[in-house]
Amino acid sequence: MKKLVLSDVHESIGGKMVEFAGYLMPVQYSDGVKLEHKTVRESVGVFDVSHMGEVFVSGSNSLDFLQYITSNDVSKLSPGKVQYTCSPNDSGGIVDDFLLYMIEENRYLLVVNASNMQKDLDWINSHNTFDCKIDNQSDNYSLLAVQGPRSIELLQELTDVNLTEIKYYNFKIGSIAGVEDVILSRTGYTGEIGFELYVRNEDTRTLWDALFSTKIQIKAIGLAARDTLRLEKGFCLYGNDINDTTSPIEAGLGWITKFNKEFVNSENLKIQKEEGTSRKLVGIELVEKGIARKDYPIIDKEGNQIGLITSGTMSPTLNKAIAMGYVSTKFSSVHSEVYIQVRKKKIKSKIVSLPFIK
Repeated sequence: MKKLVLSDVHESIGGKMVEFAGYLMPVQYSDGVKLEHKTVRESVGVFDVSHMGEVFVSGSNSLDFLQYITSNDVSKLSPGKVQYTCSPNDSGGIVDDFLLYMIEENRYLLVVNASNMQKDLDWINSHNTFDCKIDNQSDNYSLLAVQGPRSIELLQELTDVNLTEIKYYNFKIGSIAGVEDVILSRTGYTGEIGFELYVRNEDTRTLWDALFSTKIQIKAIGLAARDTLRLEKGFCLYGNDINDTTSPIEAGLGWITKFNKEFVNSENLKIQKEEGTSRKLVGIELVEKGIARKDYPIIDKEGNQIGLITSGTMSPTLNKAIAMGYVSTKFSSVHSEVYIQVRKKKIKSKIVSLPFIK
């Protein structure tokens, strides 16, 4: 079990530590999930998500290599830009979804899910017939995500980099709180304005302390609130909503699947795009009282199973039970009536458009 650089800090401020993707991670703090969630939606919070993996790819053929192993069009990137993408596998599923950074010409950064770290490295290396250098720096970097409507105001106290000039899915490398060479990335997993800060391990405590030293109050936020925040925005979680058996087309990720190039399994995915899929990932709102959990069956009025829940929670913002899941395509239209099987009960629900909150 790996520990975060700031593990002792999290414990000292009331962090409840749990195993997640091979790491001990703070799932929540003493304020509780609802207050943490509200803090990010209304003010600003910081997540320690240093379990994420950082893999650098470089070499004269790196663009061609990344074009082949990812679904999005890497040629659209320029230095300072970020792209959300995925690596399709040979059988129609997804190896992983990740952020792809163009650091400079012929040098890129892949930020991958910790739970897929070894699988991703094996996949990348097995397809590296392009003579690229694959440099896994995951053990040397920490990642702090500062999220919420006051995030720019707070961070601007600590850096001379003009943060308002950094557009969504763009980044700059600069100094913050006296720490040099930090990647300041206008990205995040909450749907709020925010930055993800990639910092070397030896400087992580300095940056963390600085975040809590400004005029603006910031709170530490755990994994549980991260999950409710991303679900309200309809963001997929690998291992739940997407995995080795779900295609990017049926998962609603056609927007990151570009067919102006050839990539792994692109021919089959193009057929799916043109002809449609037998199931789709949809948003679901429970009409009757209850909560949908992962792997709960989705059924029709007659009790026939038509799908499966992949993620579900009680939305702190909407105060309603929401979920995502795969359903047969004929039931996927917005406003369609479906039911969630919870033990011997069936809970009336409806298909809604994503995201749950705009």
